[in-house]
Amino acid sequence: MRLALAALPLLAAALAAPAAALAADAVKVGFISTLSGPGAALGIDIRDGFNLALKHTGNQLGGRPAEVIVADDQQSPDVARQLADRMLKRDKVDFMTGIVFSNVMLAVGPPTFAARTFYLSANAGLSQYAGDQCNPYFFSVSYQNDNQHEAVGKTVQDKGFKKVALLAPNYPAGKDALTGFKRFYKGEVVQEIYTRLGQLDYAAELAQVRAAKPEAMYIFLPGGMGINFVKQYVASGMSKDATLFGPGFSADEDVIGAVGEPMLGMFNTSQWAHDLDNAANKRFVADFQKAYGRLPTLYASQGYDAAMLMDAAVRDAKGKLDDKQALRQALKAARFSSVRGGFRFGANQYPVQDYHLRVVTRDGQGRITNRTLGTVFKNHVDAYASACRMS
Repeated sequence: MRLALAALPLLAAALAAPAAALAADAVKVGFISTLSGPGAALGIDIRDGFNLALKHTGNQLGGRPAEVIVADDQQSPDVARQLADRMLKRDKVDFMTGIVFSNVMLAVGPPTFAARTFYLSANAGLSQYAGDQCNPYFFSVSYQNDNQHEAVGKTVQDKGFKKVALLAPNYPAGKDALTGFKRFYKGEVVQEIYTRLGQLDYAAELAQVRAAKPEAMYIFLPGGMGINFVKQYVASGMSKDATLFGPGFSADEDVIGAVGEPMLGMFNTSQWAHDLDNAANKRFVADFQKAYGRLPTLYASQGYDAAMLMDAAVRDAKGKLDDKQALRQALKAARFSSVRGGFRFGANQYPVQDYHLRVVTRDGQGRITNRTLGTVFKNHVDAYASACRMS
């Protein structure tokens, strides 16, 4: 188990304050994410986006020094649970964030909520916490798992495809993904395949799909899974017969950078894009490229927004972190400039937001990247919100 206690570089020295003063005044954040293995690129981007936001706030949250404790969950629910217990009990963190995968979030949620500590999700948007298990201490700063997939389902339906094959990993977000797609796609699903989480060889699944002869193929395969699948899909020649669609995760900059030209022409949906025209996003994209030498991903944008929400909430609660009701109301108000444009929470503390259609193409600089084509949903509310009975 790895536990890197050196809060992000920014804290170095939290403004050269004496250690005792820092301990008393700092806003402490437990940042647990996947920083090794096939999913590492996702956690690293969330971390880098979060880091950039803190650079923009002067290494503070709501005017107080920020202390961020970073740890690698190794994509393991058991490891994540141990790390969370340590941060909650020993470090007494004020916020938790960073988790990529929904099955890991399910392990960390119960001890976090029991400790009356707010969890601001910079990615995992599981259906359980959106519906009947909604919790006043959980805020999704990303999406609800089904949403991007719903937007693709509507797009594939509107484009008139009659036969579709679906593929996702067999874990909570994978099941949410295909449920969301089918909520808006009304044609024939000729194959619905669930693979092992972390699987990298898809020869058997591609043979199944080829035999089914779909007109379109929809995948949800984040990180290394998506990179390998797209390479194998195009190499097999199937992209000539079945148009490939995915959520933003499966056609993000990390995947594009690893796959290259085979990504061209892939359609995907997201609540964020690097070409969205708003001041916060322009600053974020430009500064991210300067800091890290690459275009930001959806994950990085969510890490950035999670930090900016923390900053706004601590500010609006006047730094009174022990006043849980005041802090919760400040979080719900979400008075920050999101890189995705308009941002507000629904009654279940999940975003009500727009979802956009993108296509992988070459930009004016010759880079292979995403271009936004239009908006699929405006102010979209997730399907589980009505089941939330949170007071």
